[in-house]
Amino acid sequence: MTDTSNHSQEEHPSLYSSWRRILTSTHHTDIGHLYLVATLFFFFLGGIAALWMRTELTRPTGLITSAAYNSLFTMHGTNMIFLWIIPAFAAFANYFLPKYIGANDMYYPKLNALSFWLLPVSAALMWLGMPNVGWTGYAPLSVFEPSIGIDMWILGLHVIGISSMIGAFNFIVTVVKLRKPGVTYSNMSLFVWSVMSTSFLVIAATPVLSMALALLLLDRNLGTSFFVPEAGGDPILWQHLFWFYSHPAVYIMILPGMGLVSVILANLARKEIYGYKSMAVAMAGIGIVGFGVWAHHMFTTGMSISARLPFMFMTMIVAVPSGIKVFNWLATLYGGSLKLNTPMWFSISFVASFIVAGVTGVFLASIPVDYALQDTYWVVSHLHFMLLASSTQAVFASIYYYYPYLVKRMYNESLGKLHVLLTNVGVYTMLLSMAGLGLSGMPRRVFDYYPEFLPLNIAATVGGFLIGIGSLLFLYNIINSWYNGEQITTNDPWDLEKYNMQEFP
Repeated sequence: MTDTSNHSQEEHPSLYSSWRRILTSTHHTDIGHLYLVATLFFFFLGGIAALWMRTELTRPTGLITSAAYNSLFTMHGTNMIFLWIIPAFAAFANYFLPKYIGANDMYYPKLNALSFWLLPVSAALMWLGMPNVGWTGYAPLSVFEPSIGIDMWILGLHVIGISSMIGAFNFIVTVVKLRKPGVTYSNMSLFVWSVMSTSFLVIAATPVLSMALALLLLDRNLGTSFFVPEAGGDPILWQHLFWFYSHPAVYIMILPGMGLVSVILANLARKEIYGYKSMAVAMAGIGIVGFGVWAHHMFTTGMSISARLPFMFMTMIVAVPSGIKVFNWLATLYGGSLKLNTPMWFSISFVASFIVAGVTGVFLASIPVDYALQDTYWVVSHLHFMLLASSTQAVFASIYYYYPYLVKRMYNESLGKLHVLLTNVGVYTMLLSMAGLGLSGMPRRVFDYYPEFLPLNIAATVGGFLIGIGSLLFLYNIINSWYNGEQITTNDPWDLEKYNMQEFP
């Protein structure tokens, strides 16, 4: 039996009419709003941690203690993955997935609300814990670190994992059970396809991380030795379990962005997406192949060459569905009547950054090249091209694109385009500097370094602050426009009907 609400979206009262409504609402649009507000808060919180670290790296010797730097490093990574990117895409899935399939609400509205309210609980546990073992939590370091903050961090990750799995299950059931007549798997929005593919990834991968965290908790508190080599355990086991989740997690953090960008590019190019079926298949293919590449993070751990070669091959295979998507995006833009506004520019930036992220990743897929680049700033650059330059820009594109639908007002276009400019100048200044540091041999996860690395570190910090300035402009733009922006009186703010297109069924 479903507890889906039967009230229509038009009759739905404002979320902000009372505190009681904020705390008790189960409607999908309200949960989407709450997710978006919460994740934007965590984006800025994680960004402050990042800029603090970048400020620390403007000189070869430390301004803060190693423990403080490691805590910032740990929480920046954990925050941006589990409290920003993943739930930010959940915000759009909550708000718009029912609309794209013609449903009134999610199949399980109360479970949907629970998935959100677990988010601040998880965040409080992790940020109050402030562990200092790195966001990867590598054993046996994380086993023997005496701080109770590690245990709080583990518990927080368990809670956010439960939240993600509840949400993923709900998305799948909603699509399967509540599609409007006429909305089929062969014509539903690519955004819905991306949410479905991501949800299956979440359900398949997250329990593995939960199991690894449970074993770590046992090693820390009950004297077991799963990861302690002196007692017969194996620290490499932690890496296998961690990366079995964490590489598919990269696609959990990029697939919804691909779906959203596919919608935005097609609608603002005023034409149907090129190669719809191949795009849907490519999304599913990325998710499937993503489970066979985790050990490319472990080429330098002493694995046999016979074990490493299949992972190198599978890592390169990921380029095939990724290349299909890039080709289809470019073909969609070609010949279109482009509306070059802020969401379009951010979407184009997403495609460009995704290409760079893929190219920098191919180097790491090669075993001999990986030996030179592993654990250097090249890896940091590659990761941030994927998650900052690509995923985060997809979120920005989506916020600007859906802003008229969300608040019935229009954002300031000039400030939006300035945000695009500052973000891209900052991203490429910072991440290309990091790539140069990696090629020069600077290791990652350090807060002291040799003086010859100073110029590129300063450049990277300048880029980071440009991103920060752009993000503040973005925050001002969306808040000010909420109150003072031009009112939208139509359900078609992008004039799609003029081009025989529609947003929702």
